[in-house]
Amino acid sequence: MVRRTLLTIVGVQLVLALSLTLVDSWRRRGKKPQPFSTLPPREVKIGDGVVTTYTFGQDLYDDMLAAIASARHMVLFETYIWKGDEIGERFKQALVDAAERGVEVYAIYDAFANIVVDPRFKTFPPVLRVLRYPIYNAGWRFFDLRRYGRDHRKVLVVDDDVAFVGGFNIGTAFATEWRDTHVRITGPAVWDLRRGFADFWNEHRRGRRPLLLETTDAAWEPRIRLHRNLPRHWMFPIRAMYLEAINRARRNIWMTHAYFIPDPDFVEALIAAARRGVDVKILLPRTSNHVVADWISRGYFGQLLDAGVQIHRFEGAMVHAKTATIDGNWSTVGTANIDRLSMTGNYEINVEFIDPGMAEVMEAVFASDLEQSSFLTARTWNARGIHRRFTEGVLRPLRHLL
Repeated sequence: MVRRTLLTIVGVQLVLALSLTLVDSWRRRGKKPQPFSTLPPREVKIGDGVVTTYTFGQDLYDDMLAAIASARHMVLFETYIWKGDEIGERFKQALVDAAERGVEVYAIYDAFANIVVDPRFKTFPPVLRVLRYPIYNAGWRFFDLRRYGRDHRKVLVVDDDVAFVGGFNIGTAFATEWRDTHVRITGPAVWDLRRGFADFWNEHRRGRRPLLLETTDAAWEPRIRLHRNLPRHWMFPIRAMYLEAINRARRNIWMTHAYFIPDPDFVEALIAAARRGVDVKILLPRTSNHVVADWISRGYFGQLLDAGVQIHRFEGAMVHAKTATIDGNWSTVGTANIDRLSMTGNYEINVEFIDPGMAEVMEAVFASDLEQSSFLTARTWNARGIHRRFTEGVLRPLRHLL
């Protein structure tokens, strides 16, 4: 009886999740995201380098392609999704062109994220060194959870001069239809991103792929810190970075995330901040590209709203950013969502900035997005229908998996 009950519960959850996904896909047919405003790229000087913040994909892609075209020695390119469309082809050709003029080009992409991409696009000339991170990476170690993380990172490093990191994947839709955030970094912090790429490449390379050698750079920029989640080593510093910053907050916590499925400690930290008078605002897409994640996320809204946390929902388009800024001094931009997959599952990279100038830029970005968002009140939330409450309750156990 117990076994049947458990199987029934799991079956209902899976059927409901599948039904929601199919209905959402049907509703999206032929629909285009609504236009949204963005800010132009803004530069902030930090130490011996400059950080440029991008909120519009086309601006970012133009500068990334220009950086690849200017490469003299090495290009390190890593992405989670790499579409085989116009933008994807432009990046592929840019990498090939760089390699053919003598630049060492290394590329990494996640096989699972690109499973629907045309196999012909994923055929690369020998001049490129390409690592396809496999769909299944555990081998005979079925129960080794350290080997199931996806490569969710988005990084580009060109020579020792410039690096890009953030939420943007590579594809035509991302150029104009999604609101995301990325940064371009110059100065000593470039080496940290180069080393992050090299470590991943060396650990996962197979066959005759060359070892990517690195040397130590003595330069250090204390206001820019790189945090890497490494499931193979059971290291997840990004979650700790967030919790430390939230617990120190005294004035404001403004967070933008595509998917928001926090663990209990994360929820408690936000609630505690709101109760001690911190202005806590969370900006999410009203409707993301993963409808099941949306429903699971809503299961946290009640207790957050009751504690005074403000929830704002971006209207008309997908906001895919993974950013936060606190107290006019601390900010982060990266690849990690606030969910179990990112916090304790996938390979991720976030850059932490402790700089008032960078925080000012991130506050301006947040304020711009806020103008295109609706405010969810506790009254509106508590008045939702019983069918919505039922769906949230049935899907609640899935929060431990996503």
